[in-house]
Amino acid sequence: MTLLIILRIVFILSFVLVLIPVLVLLERKISAFIQDRPGPNRTNIAGIRLGGLIQALADALKLAIKEDFTPSSIRSKFLFALAPMILFLLSTLTIAVVPFSDYFTLDGVKYLMQGIPFDGGILWYLGLASLSVYGIILAGWSSNNKYSLLGSLRASSTVISYEIPLGLCVVSMILTYNSISLNDFVLAQQGSFFGLPAWGFLIQPLAFIIFLVCAFAETNRAPFDVAEGESEIVAGYHLEYSAMSFAMFFMAEYIAMTAMAALIVTIFFGGYSLPYLSSSDLMQNYELTLVCLAIFVSVFGLIFIRWLVKNNVTRYKTKADHRKRENKFYIAMALLVVLVIDAVCLYFYAYSLESFGKEMMALVINASVFSVKTFVMLFVFIWVRWTMPRFRYDQIQRLGWEMLMPLAILNIIITALVVIYVN
Repeated sequence: MTLLIILRIVFILSFVLVLIPVLVLLERKISAFIQDRPGPNRTNIAGIRLGGLIQALADALKLAIKEDFTPSSIRSKFLFALAPMILFLLSTLTIAVVPFSDYFTLDGVKYLMQGIPFDGGILWYLGLASLSVYGIILAGWSSNNKYSLLGSLRASSTVISYEIPLGLCVVSMILTYNSISLNDFVLAQQGSFFGLPAWGFLIQPLAFIIFLVCAFAETNRAPFDVAEGESEIVAGYHLEYSAMSFAMFFMAEYIAMTAMAALIVTIFFGGYSLPYLSSSDLMQNYELTLVCLAIFVSVFGLIFIRWLVKNNVTRYKTKADHRKRENKFYIAMALLVVLVIDAVCLYFYAYSLESFGKEMMALVINASVFSVKTFVMLFVFIWVRWTMPRFRYDQIQRLGWEMLMPLAILNIIITALVVIYVN
């Protein structure tokens, strides 16, 4: 049981922390693609660039060793230092209640596969996410800077615009799934709906659209990033921060974005489950599952190698080009991963799995599906940021109060009538 607790905590922490440099790279590459420029592609270690990921790691190292300068004009050094910690901690705690796999049965006892095993996960998320604005307000006020204060005031004005529609969307989903447990949300989406997967965005399309719009405001992402509008208030609430203090704000934003993406996937896209399939289906047909997994990994690995050869290997004509060695490294690592996974699948296929092995297989598949879905949702977050212009804060308030809230209330009424009629 202790090992299971450690596994849940380690997965959540490693998931959000490992994703930060990947998201930084993805942000830069997507923005570069939209703006027709290459993005980071020079920083390397022994010629290995990892597609630009080394640049993100170099930036992290720079922020870690840089002097953390505190201006003498700030109001309170304690509150100034506390603000990024509050934001970072609350952002990390929000994702701790999102399930990344189905119940894990050990010695006849079922365990929730969440960082914090709490059945009322959606209430936990909404409560902590709404508190994160206090970190922004403290940062703006303690900085004793007009631009920082304006940024924190904009953040508070944004909160009262989207929090109510966001909560009302959650109410409609609670009525639909008849539970406040996020794991029950996922289990309810494992069936079918008129021949389609019974995912939340198909059952509740209006709630999904409203929730998605509010999600961008919740994470302070464009087009709702008025609290840090650099074209108007320089950098907003974190203007006076530097080094690791600034990095904590930076990381908190990406962790909050990851938590929101995971929540959207859990409520509207089936969470950790595959379409039409439950964990019991995977365990009962584990031989077929292993074969399909081996085939999928092999095909994906071959497609990646083919793409690499076409785009990276054949285009470099100079023999001394260090990128040729880099491409050999990529191909070798891809082949190694494919061979290891195929060998493991073959071994377990030849020697039948016991109940514990089946549980572990379902856990790995569920966690992988959850990670892929969350990553795709994060891509949407970044894509929208570099596509749409920023809203004014009064436009956000008008959108939240005059459009989203009436629609969310209407959706609750329709949902309640449908639930009563069905029951």
